[in-house]
Order: sequence, then structure tokens, then C-alpha cells
Amino acid sequence: MTWKIMYNKILICLLAPLFLSSCYSFKGASLSQDLKTIQINNIRMETAGGPTNLGLTINEKVKEYFQRNTTLKIINQNPDLLLEGTIVGYEMTPQAPTSDDKAGLNRLTLKIQFSLVNRLDETKNFDQEFSFYQDFPQNQTLTQVEKNLIPKLVDQIILDLFNKIAGDW
Repeated sequence: MTWKIMYNKILICLLAPLFLSSCYSFKGASLSQDLKTIQINNIRMETAGGPTNLGLTINEKVKEYFQRNTTLKIINQNPDLLLEGTIVGYEMTPQAPTSDDKAGLNRLTLKIQFSLVNRLDETKNFDQEFSFYQDFPQNQTLTQVEKNLIPKLVDQIILDLFNKIAGDW
């Protein structure tokens, strides 16, 4: 292989990722540049069941997600965005009955009502329930699977919430 061919291959390998990344963008997945601050109030628990620290866990994950994925500064007064949430559902229900009338699967569902006040653009305000579920085998107890399922439920709800706030999906 000649030096010139090797040089061209190396150049292509180095420049291709830069070129490809500049060609791709997320449609509408950004916040207005006028938005500088957000206040995330403590998530309230208004349902029976679930771990006692669930509201705190969700609250911290929401804050972490916004800190990691936006330039918004989290403050406690006069924010551009005010986010409030209430856990309104934490339910386990039987799914997929088997031939002997027992559930083959159980389903854990988490529901959180979020309201957003955008002080710079009132048309972006909303009050909406976000929910997600995960199924697990009926031979496992909720206590056995909660530790693994709750993070998945919370992560998906936060992603859906973020897409609602920042996206035009």
C-alpha cells in the first residue's frame, strides 16, 4: 500500500465522525435559549404503596437529569420553569392469566402527575400524567423485583417528561 493511499484512509477515518455528527440533529429537542432557570419542587406521594423514599428518589433523578442534559440552573425562587410532581399511582396488577386461572405475569405501574409552568411562554404550560409499567414473573414477589424495576420506571417517565418539556415530538 502506498503512502498516499494510507494517508487518505487515515484522513477519512478521522474526519468521517466529525462530518457525520454535524449532519444529525434532534428535531426540536432543545429548550429556548431564553430559559435560564428551573425550580423542581419536591415530588409528593399521594398513593398507597411504594417505598417511603420514592418521592425523594424521583426528585433527585429529575434534578440530575436536567443538570446533565440542559444548561438550566436549578434555583428555589423566581424560576423561568417551575416543575411540580405528585405520585398518583403505584400499582401491581395480575396480567396474562394461565390455564389454571393464575397470573403468569404481574405488572408494576408507576404514575406521576407533573405540572410545568413556563413563565416565559404560557403556551408551553401543562398538567399531565406520565406512567410506565414493567412486567415480572408471578413467581417473584414485588419486594424481590422493586429494586430493579423502579429505576426503569422512573428513568422512562423522566425521559418522557423531558421530551414533553424540551421536544417537539
